[in-house]
Amino acid sequence: MGAMSDAVDNRIALLRAEQGVSRRQLADALGVHYQTVGYLERGEYNPSLQLALRIAQFFDVPVEAVFSLEPFPRVTDEARSA
Repeated sequence: MGAMSDAVDNRIALLRAEQGVSRRQLADALGVHYQTVGYLERGEYNPSLQLALRIAQFFDVPVEAVFSLEPFPRVTDEARSA
């Protein structure tokens, strides 16, 4: 097992695109600044547990579908293995 990193991978941008939600709309729903959503998406900021759960609830998915300690496979890689 490699060294642990503080990085948390996420699929916020992908979920937003799939559901047609802007950064500002998501930020307003979560009660955060829209730039915070950008920081989260780029991995420049890790959300609190409460915020992570609220994001998952907003998209109606389990928190593990939004956040991971390991990088998510690229969508094109997932399509090839299906």
